[in-house]
Amino acid sequence: MDEPSLGLAPNLIEEMYRTIAVIHEAGLTVMLVEQNARSALKLANYGYVMEVGNIVLQGPSSDLANDERVKKAYIGA
Repeated sequence: MDEPSLGLAPNLIEEMYRTIAVIHEAGLTVMLVEQNARSALKLANYGYVMEVGNIVLQGPSSDLANDERVKKAYIGA
């Protein structure tokens, strides 16, 4: 899925992510490209961080969500 939340109202974004979670819980792999890093990392098991078309970080989503570089650049913490 490429940017599934782009242009959606906040309540529809929440519904979209719930639907993606149901698909994942059913045992299907979901490949998600998303600029909303906080939501994507909550949903994902594993993630990649790209900058200017290059993968600069990768790992379990919990590790990425706690990485200070990711927080500063993409999550705003």
